[in-house]
Amino acid sequence: MCETTILKNKYQMCEEIGRGRFGIISRCFCPSKNAFFACKTIRKDLLADDSTDRECLQNEPKIMQLLSLSPHPNILHLHDVYDSDDSLSMILDLCHPSTLYDRLSSSRPLLTEPKSAALLSQLLSALAHCHRLGVVHRDVKPDNILFDAHDPSRLKLADFGSAAWLGEDGGRLSGVVGTPYYVAPEVLLGREYNEKVDVWSAGVVLYVMLAGIPPFYGETVEEIFEAVIRGNLRFPPRVFREVSKEAKDLLRKMICRDASRRISAEQALRHPWILSGGEVTPID
Repeated sequence: MCETTILKNKYQMCEEIGRGRFGIISRCFCPSKNAFFACKTIRKDLLADDSTDRECLQNEPKIMQLLSLSPHPNILHLHDVYDSDDSLSMILDLCHPSTLYDRLSSSRPLLTEPKSAALLSQLLSALAHCHRLGVVHRDVKPDNILFDAHDPSRLKLADFGSAAWLGEDGGRLSGVVGTPYYVAPEVLLGREYNEKVDVWSAGVVLYVMLAGIPPFYGETVEEIFEAVIRGNLRFPPRVFREVSKEAKDLLRKMICRDASRRISAEQALRHPWILSGGEVTPID
């Protein structure tokens, strides 16, 4: 019996809830579990044999299977994989259709410090879990942060197509991977790097949550990369006038150009601003 037939026997496909370059995401129902899930199906014929996208296709289920052996509430869980000659289907947690990017795009006024701290705490918890298992996400950004369909306040880190495993000896990685506004400078400089690249990206996510703009920007991708490499972190008064010194301190420690001085996800979780839930003394 082929993988596609097994998939259809176990899951009842419902409506389409998302679409990407190479496939679709559908809501599906599993009668044996009496529960709804998301089915991400990617067509292999749309991928070039030597493309980075094909490498991501092979990589994502392997990384997610590793993470799913030790499930974390803030990481998208992989329940089943069906790999056929024509397509790859992954059965995942069902999430709310809007991402953190969508929430930030429609959030006026900007998120409060307590709301930002609650979201960052969950993201850091997910990253700390990944890093303990030797997994580096390498593309942390608002677009890859989803929310549980049953509990919209619960964040779910998703899209592990660019992720990599450091190995049991805590090795180093190489290769330019990531998204312009969020990628760490050591990646762009062609150096070997480790899990600290995820902390940089999470720090940029926090900056965007508090300011509504990224810390490093430009008119072109090249200009953005140049700004990231310079790593000149600033807090424009017109934007950060009401942001606490504790939040700024955490941003400086996460968006630190020197990776050896950049704090880890575990250390960031113990930062006073996170421990207080973003509840700080108002600025006079």
